[in-house]
Amino acid sequence: MKKVSLTDPQTGDTREVSVVEGGVRTERDEPIDRGRPDWLKAALPSGGSYARLKGLVQELELHTVCQEARCPNVGECWVHGTATIMILGRVCTRACKFCAVSTGNPAGWLDPREPAHVARAVAELGLGYVVLTSVDRDDLPDGGAGQFAAVIRAIKERAPAVRVEALTPDFQGSEKDVGSVMDSGLDVFAHNLETVRRLTPGVRDPRADYDQSLAVLDYAGRYARQRGLEVLTKSSLMVGLGERDEEVYQAMDDLLAAGVSILTIGQYLRPTRHHLPVRRYVTPAQFETYRRIGLEKGFLEVFSGPLVRSSYRAERVFEEAREE
Repeated sequence: MKKVSLTDPQTGDTREVSVVEGGVRTERDEPIDRGRPDWLKAALPSGGSYARLKGLVQELELHTVCQEARCPNVGECWVHGTATIMILGRVCTRACKFCAVSTGNPAGWLDPREPAHVARAVAELGLGYVVLTSVDRDDLPDGGAGQFAAVIRAIKERAPAVRVEALTPDFQGSEKDVGSVMDSGLDVFAHNLETVRRLTPGVRDPRADYDQSLAVLDYAGRYARQRGLEVLTKSSLMVGLGERDEEVYQAMDDLLAAGVSILTIGQYLRPTRHHLPVRRYVTPAQFETYRRIGLEKGFLEVFSGPLVRSSYRAERVFEEAREE
C-alpha cells in the first residue's frame, strides 16, 4: 500500500489516495516470464515512428494502456498510428485478479482539462485510430461516462477523420450512462467480457458480472440501431485461465446474442506472482480454430492470437469488419 497525490486542476487542492499497485499486488513487482513458449515472445519495439510517438506521449503526459498494462504489442500498434489512451486517471476502484493497473479510491477526482488535452494530443500525434479506455470509476455518479463523451466530442471536433473506439467499464449496468457515450460520436463501443461465465467470479472484481457485461453490450447495440448510429460493438476474451474450449464457444454465442460484431481473443499472461497463474498456454493453432469458429458463428471479425489484446491493431479490425 502506498499514497499517491492527486491535484485538482481547478482549485489546486491536493489529496492523498491509498493505492495498491497492480490490483492485488502487495510486494515488489515481479514479472513472470519463465516457461513461456516461443510464440509468446514479442519483438522489442523500435524504429523512428515508435520513438517519435513515445517521445510525444511523454511530452504531453498521456497515460496509455500500451504502457500502463505492459502490452506486448505497443511497438506494432504505435507504428501503425494506433494508440490506446487511458482517461479518468491511473487509479482503479476495482481489483480484478488479472490486471496490472493500480487500485484504490480516487475519491471523485476528475481533470476537466482532459478532453482538450487528449484531443490536442491525438491531433499532434497524427493518429488515425484511437482507443479510449479507463480504469473503473465507481466513485463517480456516472462511472466516468460523461468524461468519455466529452473526450470523444473534443477529439472529433479537432480531428474529425480520426476513428474513435471507446473501451468502457460497465458503468454498473446503467443504460443512461451507456447512452451518453453512444451519443458522443464514437465509431466503436467496446466492453470486455474478459472470461467465461464459470470463471468470472474468481477472475473479475466482485462488482463485475458476466450477465451485466452482456447487458451493457446488448443495450449499446440496440441503442445504435434505434437511433440509426453507425456504431459497431466489440468485446474481448482472455484464455489460459482454466476455461474449457466449449465454454469459450458458449461465450461467443452469448456475445452474438447480445449483438456484438467484433471479438478479440488473446492469451492471459500473468503480470506478477500476486496475480492469477496461467493454467495453459493456448497454441497458435487453437487460436486459429477460435477465429474460424467465431466467423462461422457470425461475428463480422475475430482477431485471435497469443499476443492479441482487446485494442490490438484496432484500426485493422475496424476496417475489416466494415468491409463485411
